[in-house]
Amino acid sequence: MAPPITSYENHPCFGITSRRKVGRLHLPVAPRANVRIRFAENGNPGPAMLPEAAVAWLEQVINDGAQVDVVGITGPGDPLAVPEPTLRTLRLVREKYPDISLCLTTSGIGGDILADELADTGLSHITVLVDAVTPEVAEKLYAWIRPSTKTLPLVEAAKVLMNEQAKAVTAFKRVGLTVKVNTTVYSGHNAGHVEEVAAAMATLGADIMAVVPYLPADEAGDHPAESGMELLSTVRDRASRHMNLMPAWDECGEDIVGLSKPEKNAVPVAVLPKPSLERPNVAVVSESGMDVDLHLGHASKILIYGPREDGLACLLETRNAPEPGSGSDRWEQLADMLKDCFVLLAASAGENPKQILSRRGVSVLITDGEIGGTVDVLYGGGKKGKKPCNRT
Repeated sequence: MAPPITSYENHPCFGITSRRKVGRLHLPVAPRANVRIRFAENGNPGPAMLPEAAVAWLEQVINDGAQVDVVGITGPGDPLAVPEPTLRTLRLVREKYPDISLCLTTSGIGGDILADELADTGLSHITVLVDAVTPEVAEKLYAWIRPSTKTLPLVEAAKVLMNEQAKAVTAFKRVGLTVKVNTTVYSGHNAGHVEEVAAAMATLGADIMAVVPYLPADEAGDHPAESGMELLSTVRDRASRHMNLMPAWDECGEDIVGLSKPEKNAVPVAVLPKPSLERPNVAVVSESGMDVDLHLGHASKILIYGPREDGLACLLETRNAPEPGSGSDRWEQLADMLKDCFVLLAASAGENPKQILSRRGVSVLITDGEIGGTVDVLYGGGKKGKKPCNRT
């Protein structure tokens, strides 16, 4: 297990002295958010990946020749809101790639409780998103804050967030983690408050701070103006009186600060599971026999698609699904039944079967597409590719 770093100056994520580009992959395994900034982009951030699927994606990226120095756990929600997938992903990556640096980005809620477990995974550092250290400023920035599964009134939730972040930073330092604070500058809302953030975080022991400009997605809408370089220079000068800072945004950009995101359509394509010699087939649950239109829990039959000798994907056979009523044993039985399948397609599925099947080597993809076209894509085809045949 790689120990937490004791000096950030030559760390690949921070790159203060080397200024080199860093090969980094963010694994979106966090299913639930616990805060939302008022000025965040609207839209569905997309589903979270299962840990095993995320590690398979990492392996695919590395096998394709990319250099990956750092793996970060970020998005689509907060990694600590539902900690089990985060911890499992970190352990799986650490076991398979012991030389890769690990990090995660969080609002900090629940961090004090998880600090020891996070340190045990060998995190190189943890980034805490701190845009305010007083509830009054926080209320101007957040649309909602959910410290648990319920949304509290914002005035109350803001106080909880401030307390949780302070406890988290203190706990992370107690267990020896390097703590980076990311503070986004929202003109007219917290720009004059960033120095106070830096002073408060320095008092708690945080190691380094990134001052991040707010960049609106478009010119329309009710949001602050873009953080200009003159404003950022003033904010950085005041914050640097209290903490060491990351290089200025125009010097390092997203490649070092750690906020880069893949293109919106890149992840779903890149993370598609692939067949192997041991698992060449696709399992499908369907009511109509034409579309993926059935909840996994309601399936009595499993359609098995796979390649013929000529390589064309066809419906090979139909298998009886395990009877309901046995809880997790049902999904263990299904995993045994699908030992030759690399993926199962369903219109919907519960978290328990998804986790059990994924752990046993069967990725679960949720889709409502036509069976033929979806299976074709999984075997490397596309809209212009051959559609699977219906019978052997």
